Amino acid sequence: MWDYSDKVKDYFFNPKNAGVLGEANAVGEVGAISCGDALKLMMKVDPETEVIQEAKFQTFGCGSAIASSSALTELIIGKTLEEAVTITNQDIADFLGGLPPEKMHCSVMGYEALQAAIANFRGEEWRDDHEEGALVCKCFGVDEGVIERAIRMNRLTSIEQITDYTKAGGGCLTCFDKLEELLAGVNAALVAEGVLAAHEAYRLGVADAGEIKAKAKARKEAEKEAAAPPASPLAPASPLPPPSAGMTNLKKIRLIEEAIEELRPYLKKDGGDCELIDIDGANVMVSLKGACMGCQMASVTVSGIQERLIAKLGMTIRVIPVKSHAH
Repeated sequence: MWDYSDKVKDYFFNPKNAGVLGEANAVGEVGAISCGDALKLMMKVDPETEVIQEAKFQTFGCGSAIASSSALTELIIGKTLEEAVTITNQDIADFLGGLPPEKMHCSVMGYEALQAAIANFRGEEWRDDHEEGALVCKCFGVDEGVIERAIRMNRLTSIEQITDYTKAGGGCLTCFDKLEELLAGVNAALVAEGVLAAHEAYRLGVADAGEIKAKAKARKEAEKEAAAPPASPLAPASPLPPPSAGMTNLKKIRLIEEAIEELRPYLKKDGGDCELIDIDGANVMVSLKGACMGCQMASVTVSGIQERLIAKLGMTIRVIPVKSHAH
């Protein structure tokens, strides 16, 4: 559906610096598993020189999210915190040779995680705590600060761009009025600062909520058709490549079990869970529970699990949500 650069593909299938950094003294966490994307950035910073000596990440999300997180670690290792703090989401996207507009939110997540990690090292509070009244998009858990920073940093001038860069507005769109208000307000400020031309600035009432909602629905349907598993686990599936050379069935099963167990604490943290039900060749049957089962973005969660398994096994895997027979 989207045109990914070779570097994005490489950093997804062969991520650099993935895993846990036990000696980390700077940690930044953003996103939520139940909403489809989450990133934990860990850095080891020299206390005296403030040089980032090591950096690792744990990401739950699509291929672009994994690639963006991997690219971020490559960008910051060897830099001082003063240098790293100036890195933008566009720098991450440029490093990867560009990202599709619909996936720019992945680079924004990387930027947010970096800022949070630097604040953590300095003993400061990163404003990503969803204070009462600050949460704008409930579907994806996006607050005012994330939206305002994305608009300002990337000079966004449309509601669709806000969705591309933050995912806000990509669900039920009940946040439309607030998104309009934020966009018009930040654009007006950018015009006053001489950063944005007056004719480029967004004006209240220009966008049509119904039209935007229809476009968002069409895009989600297209994504679902491109990435989601068959509607029924009993339906005939298209042929999938055989397991990677040297991959025994036992090793494949253990890797799948290991990957799902690694994800479960994050899912539980957001009120959900995922249970491995069965493995049939390249088809992995799982049962979503709690918030994962009821979340309107359950298909995105399934897609994230699927891409995580693909990355771990180095082979094509299809994740199929089924009902658990346990009572």
